[in-house]
Amino acid sequence: MKFFSRGLFALVLTLFFQSQLLAEYLYKDEVVNRPAFTDEVETLGSELYKKTGISLRLSMLKRLPEGMDVVAYEKELLTTFSEPTVLLTFVEFSSDVDIQVSDPSLYEYFNRKQVLSPVASAVPAFIMAVVYAESWEQFEALRTDYGGTILPLIAGKSKPEQVVGKYAASMFNGYVDIAHQIATSRGVVLENDPGDANQEALFYVKVFFYGFVIYGIVLYLRRVIYRRRHRDEQK
Repeated sequence: MKFFSRGLFALVLTLFFQSQLLAEYLYKDEVVNRPAFTDEVETLGSELYKKTGISLRLSMLKRLPEGMDVVAYEKELLTTFSEPTVLLTFVEFSSDVDIQVSDPSLYEYFNRKQVLSPVASAVPAFIMAVVYAESWEQFEALRTDYGGTILPLIAGKSKPEQVVGKYAASMFNGYVDIAHQIATSRGVVLENDPGDANQEALFYVKVFFYGFVIYGIVLYLRRVIYRRRHRDEQK
């Protein structure tokens, strides 16, 4: 009985330390807690580090420590890592999403502003620029601020039972985007990077969508022109 107890204790201890070792790139997860999500992050993060020497870590919190904002939390956490680190953070209760790095030079390898943009594509960005810009400089800034891979997904509506899945999808999408950009900047290819496939699929979806919109506009204009010509002929 003692042997069994000791064996059980050793097994539990081993599994505990294994789980701690595995959860290296998904540094903290208080939100999703799904093995498949953890495995995807760890697999991609591990490959990225092996090929570039850059550690991309994801931290997902329910809430921030008392008295801290998200930037202060990230900067404090970054001091605990010895290797070059990019830290992507999500805080559920405050809806904070941010990216900080252990060294400013790491920003050369990915576009922080693009990843964190609240707008996904060029057309909505152009519309926002037309509606909200108060100067040409502001128009250009809004028009070119798109390509966000996290916030547009988080902002999407979802049923209560789908919220966790939405968080997982949006944060993994951003994680993949950053990893893909870092790898491309360093001239390496990630075997576990689904970025190219996702971007290609997204491209064809956009082509179909915008093609359908343009087709609808053309039909509308043709109808307007036809009615005007028909009205003029009757006069």
